[in-house]
Amino acid sequence: MVSVEGTHPRRTPAIITSVSTTEQRVAVLVPCRDEEATVSDVVAGFSVSLPGCTVHVYDNGSVDATAERAAEAGAVVRIEENPGKGGVVRRMFAEVDADVYVVVDGDGTYDSGQAPMLVEHLVSGGLDMVVGTRAGIRADAGRVGHALGNRMFNRLYRILFGIGFTDILSGYRVLSRRFVKSFPAVSSGFEIETEISVHASQLRLPTAEVEVSYGVRPDGSSSKLRTVADGTNILRAMLVLLKEYRPLAFFGWMAGILFSAALALSAPLVVTFVQTGLVPRLPTAVLATGLAVVGLLSVAAGLILDSVAKGRLEVKRLAYLQSH
Repeated sequence: MVSVEGTHPRRTPAIITSVSTTEQRVAVLVPCRDEEATVSDVVAGFSVSLPGCTVHVYDNGSVDATAERAAEAGAVVRIEENPGKGGVVRRMFAEVDADVYVVVDGDGTYDSGQAPMLVEHLVSGGLDMVVGTRAGIRADAGRVGHALGNRMFNRLYRILFGIGFTDILSGYRVLSRRFVKSFPAVSSGFEIETEISVHASQLRLPTAEVEVSYGVRPDGSSSKLRTVADGTNILRAMLVLLKEYRPLAFFGWMAGILFSAALALSAPLVVTFVQTGLVPRLPTAVLATGLAVVGLLSVAAGLILDSVAKGRLEVKRLAYLQSH
């Protein structure tokens, strides 16, 4: 199924077609760590599905033979010592030069045969990003915690940023050159997918979602995603991105919480003062006043940073338009 971003995403049947890479330089970017059981098949699969493409495997400190298996399969292999998927993606985007970028995990759970459909959709539609939304993500290849977290983060993303993707944590994306070369990539870990989605939403770039099959990891391969630790990092990244991209909303909600607390504390004091003319609990009154003052400061900070964020948005938009 295909949906194009808009006020109400349209869904139309996806048709798999072949795509020629003679006119478009296609690079397949594969971040990996300890994926010797799957990386050979991933490289071979995309080499067949996208004739003429160049497969780049970035080994993020593997202790197994991931780099050797990838090189044997015909990939261009680079070693990235700094841990974290975000750092790997940042380096890949900086070093690799192409017209179309296919970013895919090296765990073998994504179908390389659907890559031509995604590339064709990006090129023919003049889009900047096509997200391969995972069919059957509720089962998440046997990890229920990941599926639950994915649904929670998708809903939270729509609440915080308005424009929703149905699978913001998908590791299968096709990106345009101007997207890649204008993307700041400041995340360090698995939250990089969230940053990519927020960047596209903030600049209101033309994007689409295409449902793709999502398989089970083969024997000998294990997920590197830590359900609790990485889930916490993704949640923290969402809040940080909200502060950076929508500071007025972030500090406005904070001010609302502070004003509510101040009102709850001060209401009984006001009633007592009206009845007796006395303020019997002075520390409570001081606390309520302090909370109200901090709430006002939060509103002021939100207004100031909102102007800063709009200026940064203009700079990002210009960088995007200048990327070819």
